[in-house]
Amino acid sequence: MDLTDIARPPAPQGKGVVEPLDPQALIAQLGSEVATTLSAALERVAELQASGRIDRDNLNALRAEIDLARRAGIMGQQVVRLSLGDISLSNERLDLTALMRETLRQRSREIETQGIEVRQEFAGALVMSDATLLFSLLQTLLDWAFEHAVSRIDLKLEVKAWPAHAVLGVKFAHLPPDSVDTEALPRADLQHTELNTMSWRLLQQTAAVLGLLLKRNDPPGKTELLLEFPETLAPRVEPAGTTSFQETVSPAISVQPMAGSHVVVLAARREVRNVVREALRPMSLMVDFVSNVEELQAQCHEAMPDAIVYEASLGGQRFDRARSELLATSPRLAFVQIAEQGKAVQVLNHAGRQFSSVGRDAIIESLPDALNFEMSRGV
Repeated sequence: MDLTDIARPPAPQGKGVVEPLDPQALIAQLGSEVATTLSAALERVAELQASGRIDRDNLNALRAEIDLARRAGIMGQQVVRLSLGDISLSNERLDLTALMRETLRQRSREIETQGIEVRQEFAGALVMSDATLLFSLLQTLLDWAFEHAVSRIDLKLEVKAWPAHAVLGVKFAHLPPDSVDTEALPRADLQHTELNTMSWRLLQQTAAVLGLLLKRNDPPGKTELLLEFPETLAPRVEPAGTTSFQETVSPAISVQPMAGSHVVVLAARREVRNVVREALRPMSLMVDFVSNVEELQAQCHEAMPDAIVYEASLGGQRFDRARSELLATSPRLAFVQIAEQGKAVQVLNHAGRQFSSVGRDAIIESLPDALNFEMSRGV
């Protein structure tokens, strides 16, 4: 995608007003973040090379640094796409509380591995919003908080009085107490610019597209953020003595857990690309298309995706070698094959690993489920 495109005004499909971004500033910021992270990774590689051995902690740290650079690149592309306004939104009743809990559940392994402490205080809240994009926003919110927090992260969801509107609050320290300069304290309502990373840019753009109000201030060494939901449904008050019942709302588990994930599609034929693009459009994925194995390898070298969808006709020994190399680097990488014809959905085996195959005539109805299934294997 040409980043200079974001100088154009956004299309009007979004609910919020998204201010046009400065493409040069975005490119500069993205380059700086990726370069800084990769420089740290390169220094670590040099140290490990000098010592002649590598332990699990250093290997995990190296992987985390490379993954951070990869995610910064992906987020930069997502910011661009949101700023262009080419987003089709639905508006449905959602259980924001359940959605927030599901988001945390899906990140539980990361929270445990990194030793992150998260305190939750959630009231019940129903909102009108787009399920997939809202789920992506909550994931981005956690990305940003996990990236900067040096202390416990406090999450609080409450519903303010008339007019009823849900407010999600996030608080954490971004500097250790002994690092805060108490002699020259900045104003509490100013934002600490080092927190304005690519995850913050993506959070801003997503909130704007959804029509949510985002407020943040950074007291010395700390960060406080409020996310307000104007389209909040007032809680139902039942007369005394009536029988309680459960309202029908869209549950959190119905949201695609892949929202915001990066998928590369290896397809040479335009008609196949068009059908795949249409099938994946509702899933809020970041999708890139390549025409051959060489382009696939170059794309994955630049930013390792979460999944690869490929035409069976482009398989073969060269593709199998590339797949083996990619899996050695990213064992959780998902693969879905598009068979030449038919509507069959099958689970095939290759080199001791299973993967799904979707018939070309079943792409629209079956590819999303097959992709979701394959990606859930690696969670």
